[in-house]
Amino acid sequence: MTTGPISGAAASDGCAMLSDVETRSVSPVFVGRAGELTVLADALSRATAGEPQAFLVAGEAGVGKTRLIEEFRDEACGKDAVVALGGCVEIGADGLPFAPFSTALRSLRRSLPDEFAAAAAGREEELARLLPDLGGAARRQDRHDEEAMARLFELTLRLLERLAADRTVVLVLEDLHWADASTRHLLAYLFRTLRRGRLVVIATYRADDIHRRHPLRPLLAELDRLRTVQRIELPRFSRDEVARQMAGILATEPAPSLVDDIFERSDGNAFFVEELSVASYEGCCTGLTDSLRDLLLVRVEGLPEHAQRVARIVAEGGSTVEYPLLAAVVGLGEDELIEALRAAVGANILLATPDGDGYRFRHSLVREAVSDDLLPGERSRLNRRYAEALEAGPGLVPADQRATRLASYWYHAHAAAKALPAVLHASVEARRRHAYSEQLRLLERAMELWDDVPEDVRDGLRPVDYAEVYPPCGCDPATTPLRYLDLMAEAAVAGRLCAERDRALKIIKRALRLLEDEKDPLRSAWFWVQRSRLVQTQGRGDGWAELATAQDLVRGLPPSEVHAEVLAGVAGWCMLHEPGPDALAAAERAVEYARMVGAREIEMNARITLGGLMVDAGDVEAGLAEMYEVRDRVRELGVAPVVGRSHVNLPSALEGVGRSAEAVRILEEGLALCRKYGLLDSEAWVWGNLSESLYALGRWDEAAEAAGHAERVGHSAKPRGGGAARLAYLALARGDMDEAARRLADAHDHYGSHDPMPQQSLPLARIAIGVAAGGGRVLDARGEVERALGTGLPPGVQRYAWPLLLAAATTEADARGLPTADPGRAEALARIRRAAKTLATPAPVWTAYEQWLRAELLRADRRDTPEDWAAVMDAFAAVDRPYDVARVRHRTAESLLAAGERDRAAELLRPAHATAERLGARPLAEAVTQLAQRARLRLTGPDPAAAPAAVPAPAEELGLTPREQDVLRLVAAGRTNRQIAEELYISPKTASVHVSNILAKLGVTGRGEAAALAHRLRLFPVTA
Repeated sequence: MTTGPISGAAASDGCAMLSDVETRSVSPVFVGRAGELTVLADALSRATAGEPQAFLVAGEAGVGKTRLIEEFRDEACGKDAVVALGGCVEIGADGLPFAPFSTALRSLRRSLPDEFAAAAAGREEELARLLPDLGGAARRQDRHDEEAMARLFELTLRLLERLAADRTVVLVLEDLHWADASTRHLLAYLFRTLRRGRLVVIATYRADDIHRRHPLRPLLAELDRLRTVQRIELPRFSRDEVARQMAGILATEPAPSLVDDIFERSDGNAFFVEELSVASYEGCCTGLTDSLRDLLLVRVEGLPEHAQRVARIVAEGGSTVEYPLLAAVVGLGEDELIEALRAAVGANILLATPDGDGYRFRHSLVREAVSDDLLPGERSRLNRRYAEALEAGPGLVPADQRATRLASYWYHAHAAAKALPAVLHASVEARRRHAYSEQLRLLERAMELWDDVPEDVRDGLRPVDYAEVYPPCGCDPATTPLRYLDLMAEAAVAGRLCAERDRALKIIKRALRLLEDEKDPLRSAWFWVQRSRLVQTQGRGDGWAELATAQDLVRGLPPSEVHAEVLAGVAGWCMLHEPGPDALAAAERAVEYARMVGAREIEMNARITLGGLMVDAGDVEAGLAEMYEVRDRVRELGVAPVVGRSHVNLPSALEGVGRSAEAVRILEEGLALCRKYGLLDSEAWVWGNLSESLYALGRWDEAAEAAGHAERVGHSAKPRGGGAARLAYLALARGDMDEAARRLADAHDHYGSHDPMPQQSLPLARIAIGVAAGGGRVLDARGEVERALGTGLPPGVQRYAWPLLLAAATTEADARGLPTADPGRAEALARIRRAAKTLATPAPVWTAYEQWLRAELLRADRRDTPEDWAAVMDAFAAVDRPYDVARVRHRTAESLLAAGERDRAAELLRPAHATAERLGARPLAEAVTQLAQRARLRLTGPDPAAAPAAVPAPAEELGLTPREQDVLRLVAAGRTNRQIAEELYISPKTASVHVSNILAKLGVTGRGEAAALAHRLRLFPVTA
């Protein structure tokens, strides 16, 4: 029979040698910290009201962080909050991946089983990476991509928010100074993105451990910049607080001289006050050395010999050691072990863990002192015994810790032949959990061990699988030994996925150096593709030289996944940088090769690229059909990364041919899918594209909101650049030149200068032209045009080039007659005309732009006629772009007035003015107003020359905008503001503003009256 751990109470009751003071070295009186406890209590109240709270609690070792948390936990539980604690686990110098989150989630699952199951429903497989108890362990063949870790983090956030939707939840993560990198990344993500739910997140760390190069230091600096994260610094106790603490420990008022002595020795550190108080009670305080570390060891050395031995073994086993594992390692009979544990627990050196299955030191300072006192040979011997025991009994520790702990024990036992296989197995487990930082650390450790391992052991190692499409070269993994290059490939991918790109680049550089001596073009090409990705991400170049090298290496080789990936990479690069026939041919070959070798994901990505290039080349319907087919297929297969890309590129192609409403529908579907799969960067791109399409449709307020989401949602810089560019467009159209210039600078910063692409550079040049022209700086605007057109326009960029040329022509037309603009004017106009001749018009919207540009160039020469502008009006009849139509109406009316046709001009100016006012397009509204004033035309009132107007819909008669009609429909259906926001992809605040406007326009006082009025007037059709 095996006996479980001994509780502190049981030990003190059954151990006569222990005094009452020894069993009460922790003061029963909570001393000091009233202000800090009040801060946490206030935060709990705010969280209960629906405002999530985040805290960092810092203090030196022994200052009382845990005691503060325990007091707050009791107070929170008294207010019906659910409290879940998780601590970072240290094993040697290693931390367990996601250990505090796994422990805390396990606690939440025990406390709220039904609620937890509902909150995790449908995502159990992914969340099992954090909490293996959920079952449905992630499949080994799952694709690992740059957003995999972000997906896991997003799902964790949603899980916590759902759990905290109807109850207050307190999540405490202790000992962050021991946290592994993945835990740090997840905590940073929670602190950055937590916006709703009745949730309090508290992380504690030992401030005196955070030296200049400590891995926690950058995270603390980042969190300090977040206004949502509050920091509590725990100071040492004052003399009066020390006296009160001693009185609680000794159960009597201490002598002032003793208080002075202990205060001086402890310097107000709560833990040292406890130790010194107990020592003084036993009468040994005066003989103590000045070293507080020695003081801690004196307590341990006062234990019986067997208890000291157990304490040393526990110290080397990690933060916590399970009882069955300890029993297997210690080598004592069961009765002897229990007596030794009883003595250590009774002396308050060891404690039973809260879940009752193991032991830990009462304070980590004692464990560190005992561990530091071990001899080097003794430490490695203990680690070997732990490793041997764990190999013989895998069930002695939790399954999610087994691989990591075994690897750590063998490594610190200095047994390279045993450590290498264990480390490799732990790296596979880390990858399975998306703990890529830990995977990289373990693979680097494996590379460190490689040369110390006997060759026969290395020959017996087999690759579990290969990194992405890293080439097995036709070898059977079951019979082919693992190679050092295989480790480097896996480490390079892990470094890329955890954003340790400098480390990954160094590994790739070493690998390519090794490959110089080998005839292995596929492996070399694979590493060059990896280098290309990292160079672009790091802002060290555009990545083309590396891709070109890879392409040369695979040229003439039989089809393979590497070959297909290289071609897909080349096609994708060309699509973004140099679209044209070469890019199209590369995309076709990539699809062909991917199909031949069965590389489904590469094929789908290549087909998306191919479809976009076909659209740009003028084969619009075939290209869109290709992209729609891929979208449907990847949704069916659930290939998350390609699902995201398809819902970015397909609507972009639709917008590129003027089908904005169709693009919006796809983008709204894409938002839901990106949230489902946790594709944050893809979601940011979707928001940016949605902003562009909403802008085109004249839904500018929604476009601004979407652009704001694009800036906030993703991790990467370029989607944020897209959001900033969209906001610059809006500011420019609304006449806020300072804001447009600021947003333009933001976009340039986000995009960087290392990797120019037409889809970025041409829109930014268009904005720069508008900002310069709006400030009266015609020559600066001309300079922007010259720079943008200096090297010519590549094929397929008409969607970006036509608006740029139009802005340039409009600037020249508006500046005619200005003396400063005359020099160089003829050449500027000729440059615009030459560029226009190179552009295609594969869709009605660009045919309309071509006509518009022609008319503006004629205006610049004072040769435009009403017939020229009528042709532009006719071209825009098939295009749903209200702002563009309003601008064209303004120019057409201007031309008509010059020809003396006042009535026709008035017919155009009134709707142009109405559109400008609705959109908030101040420059256009002012231009229309000034033109009407000069012509003495009224912009309001009936137009006797107009054709009879169609009878407006009842909702329009009430003055409701289309968006307000959408909101009222949902109000009438009983939706809350949050539900309205989720359905219309707007924020709850925006929904609230719309509701307030609706109530005012309807003249009602509440949502119920508004709903009743909507039903009474039959504003919306009744659906079955």
